[in-house]
Amino acid sequence: MPNSPRIGVVGATGAVGTVTLELLAERGYDDVRAFASERSAGSSVPFGGIALVVEEATPEALEAGDVDVFLFSVGTSASLALVPHAVQGGAAVVDKSSAFRLTNGIPLVVPEVNGERALEHDGVVANPNCCTIPLTCVLKPLHEAAGLRRVRIATYQSVSGAGASAMERLRNEEPASHDLRMDWDFDGVEFDEESKLREETRKIMELPELPISATCVRVPVMVGHAEAVWAEFERPLPPEEATEILAASPSVRVEQFPSPGKAAGIDDVLVGRIRSDTTDPNGLSLFIAGDNLRKGAALNAIQIAELLLDRVSV
Repeated sequence: MPNSPRIGVVGATGAVGTVTLELLAERGYDDVRAFASERSAGSSVPFGGIALVVEEATPEALEAGDVDVFLFSVGTSASLALVPHAVQGGAAVVDKSSAFRLTNGIPLVVPEVNGERALEHDGVVANPNCCTIPLTCVLKPLHEAAGLRRVRIATYQSVSGAGASAMERLRNEEPASHDLRMDWDFDGVEFDEESKLREETRKIMELPELPISATCVRVPVMVGHAEAVWAEFERPLPPEEATEILAASPSVRVEQFPSPGKAAGIDDVLVGRIRSDTTDPNGLSLFIAGDNLRKGAALNAIQIAELLLDRVSV
C-alpha cells in the first residue's frame, strides 16, 4: 500500500459524490480520482483547490488495479454491474447503494457501532441507508445500557436523499418537488425505505428479532434528515441517564432542539428532546437530525475506508 492511498470516487458528480470529494480533500487525501457515467466523462469536479477531470466508470477502468479503495455512490443497478470489476482489479469497495447491504457475508458498517465488522470483508463493505446510520449511532449506546426491546420511527427525509436532480427541482420551486415521498418503491404495505431501515438496523446492531416499525416520508427540505424515535428497553432508562450516555457517545451531539438546519454541514448526529415515553415505563422518546450527505453517506463511507486502510498499513 503506498503512503498516499489511491482512492477512486464513483458517482463523483452526484450529490453524495461531490461531498465525498470535499471531505477527502479536507482530510488531506491527495491521490484521488473521479469517475462517473459516460455522460459526465470529460467534465470536471472541484477537489480542494483544484479540479479533477471525470473519468468514465467502465469495467476496464475499474479493473486496472491502480486504485486501492473505491467509494461508490451510484444507483443499485450500476453498483451491481460495476462493483465486481473494481474488486477484480484488487481494490476494496465501499458501496453506498442498497445492492449489497443485506447480502450474507458482506459487512454493513457504521464505524462507531460495528466497525470491527468492516475488517471481515471479502472485497466489499456496504454503507447503510442515510437514516439507519444516525439511528444506530444513537440506539447502540442506549442498547448497551438498558437493552432494546422495541423501536418505532418516523422519518422526515430531505430531497437531497433523492439526488442532485431533486435538489435542483426544489431550488427552482417546481411543484413536483414538494411531493417526493413516492420516490421509493411501494409493495402495497410499506415503502422499501421503511423495510430497509428495519432490516439494516437489525443487521448492524446484530439484533435480528428486534421489533422495529418505521414510517418514512420525503419533505421539502434541501439537506438534513430528521427522525422521531420511540424506544422501549428492558429496564427503565431515565432521560437524564440517557442524555449523559449520548453526550459521551462518538459522533453524537446532544442538542436541546435538533433540526435539519442545525445538522446541515456538520459531521455529528444531533439528538435531543430526550424524554420519558408516557405510554411505557421503560420507554424513551427522542428526536434525531443529521446531514444525510455527510454522516448519512459520504463521511460514513470514508470512515469505513479508513478502517480498511489502517488495517493494511499496519
